[in-house]
Amino acid sequence: MSDFKQDAKSLLDDIGGKENIHAVTHCATRMRFVLNDPKQADVKAIEEIPSVKGTFTQSGQFQVIIGNKVADFYNDFEAVSGVSGTSKEAVKAAAADQQQNWLQKAMTFLAEVFAPIIPAIIVGGLILGFRNVLEGVPMEFLGQKIIDGVAQTMGDGTPQYNTIVDVSSFWAGVNSFLWLPGEAIFHFLPVGITWSVTRKMGTTQILGIVLGITLVSPQLLNAYAAPDAILAGEVPQWDFGFFQLDMIGYQAQVLPAMFAGLSLAWLEKFWRKYIPEMISMIFVPFLSLVPAIILAHTVLGPIGWTVGTWISSVVYAGLTGPVSWLFGLIFGALYSPLVITGLHHMTNAIDTQLVADFGGTGLWPMIALSNIAQASAVMAIWWTTRQDEKESQITIPSAVSAYLGVTEPAMFGVTIKYVYPFIAALIGSGLAGLLSTTVGITANSIGVGGLPGILAIQFQYWGWFLLAMAIAIVVPFALTIVFKKTGFLANNKIDFNIKF
Repeated sequence: MSDFKQDAKSLLDDIGGKENIHAVTHCATRMRFVLNDPKQADVKAIEEIPSVKGTFTQSGQFQVIIGNKVADFYNDFEAVSGVSGTSKEAVKAAAADQQQNWLQKAMTFLAEVFAPIIPAIIVGGLILGFRNVLEGVPMEFLGQKIIDGVAQTMGDGTPQYNTIVDVSSFWAGVNSFLWLPGEAIFHFLPVGITWSVTRKMGTTQILGIVLGITLVSPQLLNAYAAPDAILAGEVPQWDFGFFQLDMIGYQAQVLPAMFAGLSLAWLEKFWRKYIPEMISMIFVPFLSLVPAIILAHTVLGPIGWTVGTWISSVVYAGLTGPVSWLFGLIFGALYSPLVITGLHHMTNAIDTQLVADFGGTGLWPMIALSNIAQASAVMAIWWTTRQDEKESQITIPSAVSAYLGVTEPAMFGVTIKYVYPFIAALIGSGLAGLLSTTVGITANSIGVGGLPGILAIQFQYWGWFLLAMAIAIVVPFALTIVFKKTGFLANNKIDFNIKF
């Protein structure tokens, strides 16, 4: 475990002392402060602290990039400062200059609901990526696939080769076993969403969990089987005599779970206002949960499913339509700025819906390529400053983190600081995204970013994805060096005082 006590003490002094801290918390990579007087913070001195990879201001929060060990740093900071941590929600509320319109609030809410679920999605992505290698990647050295004594061929007559699970009972068992957590994470995602909504809204979290379970219960028709069952007229129903209600689940559906969770939170808050505290323990949970379940299966679920399908269809049209190359160019280039705002989490909802509706997503490959592009721009900075030991202590860990899918240290600590590598990364990412959508690169799942992202890519697109990865590596690296030598944007620095 790292010892950050000296760096934490330095940060406390440079930020203006304990008296200047109104609220403090941390996220995956950053310390997040609301300062009484932001002018007291000595930004230059803070960025000289060995553990600090950069600073920026966002939504009235002064944020200090530490990296993946921010939790350890936070604990030491709490010990040396005597300042107790504050919830992220409280910190955001304390940021006085956060003025958001309804669209910004909606997008921010979506991002904040997804943020606590990200670790599970990452694990699920790794698991499904590994299963993809085991069961979806034919390997010539394993021999031609034979079924009932007949050698199997592809549509064009070429041999169909075995996968690992075809030749190994052990790995076939591993593949089957790994579906247990994979299904739990993605098929039962509504449970996590309804829990996260109630957590965000400050209501009873166990009720959110129960509500989520009622959306994915084994008693219900699985959402993946629903289209065929509807066409065949074989949908099970609850029969109430004078009307019937379809028993359809919402596995992997985002918006139905979101709407259901919001209805539960609203009902609980409503009843707590009017029901006396002495009997609230009995009546508030009952009058909140039961109506929320009814609303979820009668109104909110079908509406959410329909809206989610519309959104995924529009995005899918952009990914596969006649101007898909333009969609890829724009999304590939603009994903990193979306990370700066903190709204990149909203793409998880779209990705999940695309996987549920179309069996894969074309957005996630571009996200992974964007990670790689930022990392490569950082590596170019390392190459040009490799004699500077202090700079290397920032650039190398940041690049490694970005290559593995976490880009905040790379962007806030390096590329945004110098501007020109950030622009180089956007260009490289945009070109890689253009190729990705032009050839239709598709991922089976989300969660695995950066270089390991290839594990999530459908096997038939591996060759194209490797080429896109090469673009995301070479173009930002080369452009960063060219921009540095030509002095392009060399004396500029972006001030991201963002309202999101």
